Amino acid sequence: MTLNRWLWAVMVAFTQLTFSQEIQDNASPKKIAFPSIANHAFSGGEWLKFRIHYGIFNASYATIEVNETIWEGKLVYHAKGVGRTTGFARWFFKVDDYYDSYFTKGNIRPLFFIRNINEGGYKKHVTIRFYHENNKAFVDNKLQKMQGTFDTEPNIQDLISCFYYLRNAFDISEIKKDDFVVVNLFFDESNYAFKFKFLGNEIIKTKFGFVKTFKFRPYVQSGRVFRSNESITLWVSSDKNRIPLRLQATLRVGNITADLDEFKGLKNPFEIVVKN
Repeated sequence: MTLNRWLWAVMVAFTQLTFSQEIQDNASPKKIAFPSIANHAFSGGEWLKFRIHYGIFNASYATIEVNETIWEGKLVYHAKGVGRTTGFARWFFKVDDYYDSYFTKGNIRPLFFIRNINEGGYKKHVTIRFYHENNKAFVDNKLQKMQGTFDTEPNIQDLISCFYYLRNAFDISEIKKDDFVVVNLFFDESNYAFKFKFLGNEIIKTKFGFVKTFKFRPYVQSGRVFRSNESITLWVSSDKNRIPLRLQATLRVGNITADLDEFKGLKNPFEIVVKN
């Protein structure tokens, strides 16, 4: 698994976003159920841009946006994620990643997912159609010309829909510091448990000013890319938007940071702390 895919998994799955990790027996994770309340965290027209940098060097940019659309005669959300290396980094490792997700407006259930990537010559083009009534997913691997139907866990999310689902479903009043939360993800042909720990509240300095945040620890597999399974820290705005502001990862060699660089179309006011 390449570094860029790890970053997408964490950035997009609340952020959006790490998969293929094991649930620890002593973690006492609690699962979030599908929300029954109306969506309060985002609306169509929202657009976010993240700058991913390695030290002082820009490594890549990632954008994610959501709009309303008609899919098979139904009004749904269509979210699109794009990740590309830029500048000097593109000379060494060219990345062009495109992700699409169509999901329901009411309870944010994924309907159709597209992953079309080119990472340094590694290419993959996969679509996934979800059938929640019988917990199935139909996977079409277009480049390898392989198709199949697979079992999915209840309340499953795809890599993109999970980003919006968690922002809307997460209720900070229901968990305490050091509690774990787990959400089911389906990626390629497998089910994964996305797990993260709530570390508490923190005010951080961003390019927009000082912002109150919730701090999380997504759990990843240590090994070739990450120094340990606790190598990633994530800060999410504590206002009603619940947007990711910063991600920091300790790698085997060096560190990498992703910061929110631009935004538009937020549903709620973006709250800045005024310091005396």
